[in-house]
Amino acid sequence: MTYYLGIDGGGSKTLAVVTDGAGRVLGRGVSGCGNHQLGAELADGSIRAAIQAAMEQANVNHEDIRFTAFGLAGADREADFHILRPMIAAMGFEHHHIVCDTVIGLRAGTKQPDGVVIICGSGTNCYGVNALGEEMQCGGFGYSFGDFGGGSDLAVEAFRAVIRAWDGREKSTALTGPMLHMLGFETVEEMFHAYLDDYKRAPHTLAKLLFEVADSDEAARKILQRQGTELGISASAVIRRLNMGNDKFDLVMVGSVLTRGDSRFIAPYIEEQVKAVAPNCTLRVLQMEPVAGALLLAMEKSGQRVEAAVYDNLNADLAVKERNAEWALD
Repeated sequence: MTYYLGIDGGGSKTLAVVTDGAGRVLGRGVSGCGNHQLGAELADGSIRAAIQAAMEQANVNHEDIRFTAFGLAGADREADFHILRPMIAAMGFEHHHIVCDTVIGLRAGTKQPDGVVIICGSGTNCYGVNALGEEMQCGGFGYSFGDFGGGSDLAVEAFRAVIRAWDGREKSTALTGPMLHMLGFETVEEMFHAYLDDYKRAPHTLAKLLFEVADSDEAARKILQRQGTELGISASAVIRRLNMGNDKFDLVMVGSVLTRGDSRFIAPYIEEQVKAVAPNCTLRVLQMEPVAGALLLAMEKSGQRVEAAVYDNLNADLAVKERNAEWALD
């Protein structure tokens, strides 16, 4: 029997999955942060814990794994790979490959070899590869380096909207009531002083509130519109730099904000930007967990041809959960 191991290491969650050559899931393991930029020892421990749980459930050992693919948040630059290569090599898998989590998100979302992916989870990122195999990443380094959004920033924007409505800089917002309930305060004034005095940061779970009230709240819609526009701008930059404007390809939308939120409030603004530079592009919300992309890469790197049945089996076990069912911002 041939076995493959795929790992999706994110900022808040690491998922490891073992399958056979037909893409049938035999074991999975979940742990915490797998992003070395948030702590190399933390990421190392999380990745190892997830792998161990998956392999124990599948009843396999290292020698049974034909190929392992790691899709890791923070695997962005050569400086990152200087840390990751020895870390991953020490885990004992003879045949393995390390890529950024954007790469496995794209691979899980399209059957074409080329395409573009935008990620909006705890943060944002964009990656593309054209028909010639040329690659480009845009973003992924935070607000100071040109990014906007992701769950963490959206939570801050929601928090700011409530504060600005309270102090009179903006009109009232439907975010106020749900936010006070979620954070356990009676009034905005109480919340304001508690967060200011204790140097607290708005929790990322506040991002969910934007979708809950967007139908009736202008402030929430404007924040989500800005998120969509910024993601579209990033994707458009990648498309232009890779000369993909006349190509037919998929733009895959990945990450909890895009796959578990209501896409009506973000996707049209992404599409508006992207269609202006690549009219033949098709937007697709990721249907399988990104770890499926790691497994597909592992199979391809080992020389296995991926048949249609593999996609069917992976989708049966690794379909993205129902929208709004989970808001771990991976």
